[in-house]
Amino acid sequence: MKSSNEYTVKMQKFMQERIVPVTTKMSNEPHLAALRDGLTNLIPFTIIGGFSTLLASPPVSPDLIKPTNWFYQILLGWYYWVKANNRMLLIPYNLSIGIISVYVVLGVAYELSKHYKMPAFSTSLVSLMSFMCVATPPTMDKAQQWHISLAGLGTNSMFAAIIIGLLSVQISYWMDRKKMTIKLPSAVPPNVAAPFQAMMPLVVNVIFWMGLNSASQAWLHAGLTDLIFKIFEPILHVGASLPAMMFLCELALVFWFFGIHGDNMIGAVITPIITTNIAQNMQEYAAGNPVTNIFANNFHFIFGEAVVYCAILWSMLIFAKSAKLKALSRFSLPANLFNINEPQVFGIPTVMNLFTFIPSFICLLINLPIAYYASKLGLMNKTVLSLPWTMPAPLYAIISTLDWRAGVVWFIEFFIDLAIIAPFIKMYDKQLLEESTKKKSKE
Repeated sequence: MKSSNEYTVKMQKFMQERIVPVTTKMSNEPHLAALRDGLTNLIPFTIIGGFSTLLASPPVSPDLIKPTNWFYQILLGWYYWVKANNRMLLIPYNLSIGIISVYVVLGVAYELSKHYKMPAFSTSLVSLMSFMCVATPPTMDKAQQWHISLAGLGTNSMFAAIIIGLLSVQISYWMDRKKMTIKLPSAVPPNVAAPFQAMMPLVVNVIFWMGLNSASQAWLHAGLTDLIFKIFEPILHVGASLPAMMFLCELALVFWFFGIHGDNMIGAVITPIITTNIAQNMQEYAAGNPVTNIFANNFHFIFGEAVVYCAILWSMLIFAKSAKLKALSRFSLPANLFNINEPQVFGIPTVMNLFTFIPSFICLLINLPIAYYASKLGLMNKTVLSLPWTMPAPLYAIISTLDWRAGVVWFIEFFIDLAIIAPFIKMYDKQLLEESTKKKSKE
């Protein structure tokens, strides 16, 4: 019978020769890469919008508490200050999450333009104008004043922004290759020539998208952005389901096991889902409505992979006796506190290590359902804030949900994972000690 090590090597060879080329090609496909990287650029704006919402939504009311002590006095002071300055405090929110589709179309178009080596700024502006003509065309009121509604630039238009951003760049690229653009002499500086190069693609794109929108309204009685949202809405719900997220997270873990960056591999699929969901959650929270989505922002990571790596580290800190694991656990601790796990991945290593892979796989099967049903059953709030992924995981869980109970759920998962992972780490540690003893005896 072949040893487990032989099977592992054979499986690694299969992954490297058959699976990795396909997944790498998919991950690096220009449109998927532009989608992933373009949406990643939104993170600072969602964070700013989230903190604006938090600041403008004090969790107190004069009907619930009275200024009987200094702490309640501070909370009520916050409440009355917000009441007097609410409109100002929500400006960052309204100009980030409120018009998030603007950033989506610019980000996606910019990244794809860079891939095609086109003037990225002017080309992305072509995409923006094409999108604006469809999503929120100006209207005139009774006083003959023109207005643009921000309602068409929110989360419901994100999928339209993605499609228009990608296809408008594709149209511009096709026209450039067919020399259907205004080319100025090479002596003209690039910053002067770029706007003229974008002139004809702008005209064609605006006519094309306005015509398509008019046809959609005439034949289907729905604008193009509404139609695209209705098409993608079922896909969004399926992609954000518990089975789908468990599959994607376990798939990422498998990639990590073979030394492949698992998060990058699933990024093109998972990023649009969690970005759309957190934007929708923040809009609902700001409006005082029930929050809808469970898998939003980094929920799947904080209550999944982050718990697992913490449990692996603390298993080493508590139980390891070998010099390697003792030294590595101390070295990895500062990075692990901020969800940076590369020292463990390549130091333990977890790559090609069944002692860490098997319990990690089991833990993810347990963690994600626990967090999912805790949110679904109202045992903790759903995610309503976008935060930097490097924030310590338990703190991230509490702040992103604005609920201390999320921290309790996180630690419950942690202790469950610790109980599962510890025996495997002990076995791995014992193996390292035996290897060290044999090595010393040979010397």
